[in-house]
Amino acid sequence: MQLTKYSRTSLISVGDPESITESSQFVIQLMHLKDLNWEGLNMPRRHDGYNINILLKGSVTGYIDFEKHTIHAPAIIMLEPDQVHQHSMSTDAEVLTLYFTHDFLITETLGVLSCWQCIFKDNIVHLDESQLQEVLSFARILLHEYRNDKPRKEAVIRNVLSAFIIACGRIARPENDEDFRADISINGLGIQFKVLVDQHFREKVQVSDYAEMLHVTPGHLNDTVKNAIGRSAKQIIDAKRIMEAKRLLFWQRLSVKQIAGELNFDDDAYFSRFFKKHTGLTPAGFQKTIREKYN
Repeated sequence: MQLTKYSRTSLISVGDPESITESSQFVIQLMHLKDLNWEGLNMPRRHDGYNINILLKGSVTGYIDFEKHTIHAPAIIMLEPDQVHQHSMSTDAEVLTLYFTHDFLITETLGVLSCWQCIFKDNIVHLDESQLQEVLSFARILLHEYRNDKPRKEAVIRNVLSAFIIACGRIARPENDEDFRADISINGLGIQFKVLVDQHFREKVQVSDYAEMLHVTPGHLNDTVKNAIGRSAKQIIDAKRIMEAKRLLFWQRLSVKQIAGELNFDDDAYFSRFFKKHTGLTPAGFQKTIREKYN
């Protein structure tokens, strides 16, 4: 099973594909699954940017990373960059899908998305009717602006997208949730660090690497990140490497040695010790357990 890392052109296969290019930073599309050409769409994939899908009708069965889900409408399905997904949908399914890059977001929204998993907690949020109408009120404006060529179109989309994301997060994590309130207060250095880790975790594995890039001392970076996010800078780097290792072990037909090389470990023995320390399983043990569970 090979993993397809795809860009904006592969995201939508109905509607107006000529308008979606490699440089697209925002896409919104209403998809009727009965109209899709499913050839190749059931392969495991990963996004370069963020993806929020509103499942309006029907159901979805598939994987997000290495967890299997069956989701019935109405629901929101949220994917952060590099999350792996593979899915099949009922033939009557309807999905309003939004795709946007990190660079398209306004600064305030970056503060929210610097810890996507902290805000949304789960990739799937089931909606009641009032919650569905709330998110659709923003989505309809985005769809209207995207389809029409009006002055300051991009500015409107950026700001409504920001409100849409926060509304989704508010539903996923109620306002009285301490984690939600804490996450939206993450300071600028914490945001920059999280973004850099997402971009460079394969080749830069030490806190000092990121401190140098951010022009601060490792101690200051670690203290700031821990105060803002609740985990040390090293814990965040290690967690990112472990998640990618799990994705490769589940989805790819690579040896433990090859995966160790992809993640810049000195050798596969050190990678195995690192993986077991953080998960309680050897890489081979995790791979066997997770594939037996879902295959």
